[in-house]
Amino acid sequence: MNEYCALVLGVVCAGVGGELFVRGAVGLASWARVSPGIIGVTVAAFATSSPELSVAVNAALAGKPQITLGDALGSNVVNIALILALALVISGIKSPRDSIKRDFPVALLIPLITGVLCLDGELSRFDGVMMLGMFFIWLAAVIIEVRSQRSTVVKVLGAQRGWLTVLSCVAGLAALAAAGNLIVAGARGIAISFGLDEFVIGATIVAVGTSMPELATTLIAKFRGHDDVGLGTILGSNIYNGIFIIAVAAIITPIPVVWREVATALAFGFAALALTYPARDGFIGRRRGVSLLALYAVYLTFILKHRAGSGLG
Repeated sequence: MNEYCALVLGVVCAGVGGELFVRGAVGLASWARVSPGIIGVTVAAFATSSPELSVAVNAALAGKPQITLGDALGSNVVNIALILALALVISGIKSPRDSIKRDFPVALLIPLITGVLCLDGELSRFDGVMMLGMFFIWLAAVIIEVRSQRSTVVKVLGAQRGWLTVLSCVAGLAALAAAGNLIVAGARGIAISFGLDEFVIGATIVAVGTSMPELATTLIAKFRGHDDVGLGTILGSNIYNGIFIIAVAAIITPIPVVWREVATALAFGFAALALTYPARDGFIGRRRGVSLLALYAVYLTFILKHRAGSGLG
């Protein structure tokens, strides 16, 4: 399939999938007696990260895990500094208290821990196992929160039928996964034709492509008035990318690290999260969105100029 056709078809799938999934996620939350944000940070985040997981496994098996590292770290910058930024520019977002206490601190810790693990020039299999352990600790905290919510939330009468809700979620997730894979295939082919190196392809073109499901889900959730689904999807996706997907790739094949390239993505990812961290009342205002978009523009300029400078050298 022509790369440009794949891109267009991927964007269409992302729009359809995002609409179906947001509808299903809200209904599923009501049916399961948990907040929509929990559905966002678990089911939605894992599903929208499936393109990154696909890229990670295929690249690691092909002996090119640098693409995985660039994609995962670049996707985390894209998720916050571009996707969440666009949602914030439309209107501010009120962050749920459980997300501030559980998800934001973990998302902030990930680039710091990854940076420390990369100092020796490699993400080893042992590093991958450590990251997986962190991921399962966070997942256990989410499960505890789900159990707490189910014991305190009264079941909503007249909620959407369970089977229709699940069907909507599954169809939406399938379309989102297809969208991510189509966009990655198209974008990667175009990027290679321009002569970009593997890490830069991963950190820019592939990162944006694999983040299209998050973009569709977050913006549709915003327009439907379900900010908690969008914010949960973004934070959960960052956590999956940072300590699950990279870990899986490292366990398959240890990842050689070019510190200057990795440090750039980690630094911008941390800065974007720090800039987004909610105020005491949990509100994230529109000005933060504008600042994040400016940060993303600086990030792209820095990476591409660094690559050009390296090429000249």
